[in-house]
This record gives sequence, structure tokens and C-alpha cells, in this order.
Amino acid sequence: MLDKFIIEFDKGLRTLLAQAPTLRPLPGRDLPDAELAAEEKRHAASLMRINHCGEICAQALYQGQALTARNAEVKAALEQAAWEETEHLNWTETRIKELGGRTSLLNPLWYTGSLALGALAGALGDKWNLGFLAETERQVEHHLTEHLAKLPAQDEKSRAILEQMRTDEIQHAQTALDHGGAPLPLPVKAAMKLSSKVMTKTVYWI
Repeated sequence: MLDKFIIEFDKGLRTLLAQAPTLRPLPGRDLPDAELAAEEKRHAASLMRINHCGEICAQALYQGQALTARNAEVKAALEQAAWEETEHLNWTETRIKELGGRTSLLNPLWYTGSLALGALAGALGDKWNLGFLAETERQVEHHLTEHLAKLPAQDEKSRAILEQMRTDEIQHAQTALDHGGAPLPLPVKAAMKLSSKVMTKTVYWI
């Protein structure tokens, strides 16, 4: 148990403090830099900060869910999705730096809360664990679609990143359903949407 705790604690530190790795190239890396006004850069960086924070939360959720998942196949699916979310973490942080922005100061808070939620979801059983994952990915997909519409029209680099992320999130949701994820009760979905709204409104500025 001590070894397991140390490993998971190390994962948390790496998520919060280290540059995330990626195997796939940064989407849009070969696109030319667009001419963005100072306010457009600030706005785009703030949107990307929200998405970066969302990936911090995703890492914690998957980590917590994998810790308590009962089925080896489900655990493997969670770990594969977590790796792709790690790549998203790399892409969003890279783009934030390119835009002259910074990541959220509240990332440790969001990480801790998401880890607890993930562990709780996993403890409830694999069908609810996967159902929680599917609903999370649906809501992330919705946010990404909104952000694609809010980005400055000429910011093709940020757009390429968000489009690939959205494609991955759709696949993650489908994978969770294919492995037996159960639809969540409406009150749970509503609570998830409310907490997500609080996070996005806060992280845009902090």
C-alpha cells in the first residue's frame, strides 16, 4: 500500500509541476502564427487555460477511477484514456506559453477534488465508474465546442489543438459506454454541470 501511495503521489506531482509528455505531435504545429491583438491573445490564452485545467482534472479523475476499478479490462481502458489526456495536457500548456499566458493558480485545488471524485466513482462499481467517465467526456466535448466558437477566427493553432482534443474526448466517452457504462441520474448530471461551470468561470481569470 505504501508503494502504491508513493507512485500515485508521484503522478500527482508530475501532473501539477512537470511538463507532460506526448507521443503525438502538437496539432497545428506547422500552421503559421496568426496576427493576434493583445486582447485576442489574452482571451485565447484564458480559454486554453480552462482546457488545461480540465486536463488536470481529467488526470486526477482517471487516476482515482483506476485506483478503485474492479475489472482489469476497465482499468486498462481508463489508463489508455489517461495517457491521451496527458497529451492534451502537454498541448494546452504549450499553446498557453506560445500565447504568453499562464496556467491556473488553482490547479492543485481542482486536482485534489477531482481525485476524490474519481476514487468515489470507482468505488461505486465499474458501471457507475464508466458512466461517470462517459458523462464527464460529454461535458468536456460541449465545452470544447463552445471554445472553438469563442476563439479568435484567425487563431488556427489553438483551433487545431481543440479539434483533436474533441475527437479524443468523443472516443473516450464511447469507449466508456462500450465497456458497460451506465447513464447517470439527472441530479448527478446537473451537479456535474454546475461544478464545471464554477470551474470554467473561475479559471478564465485565475
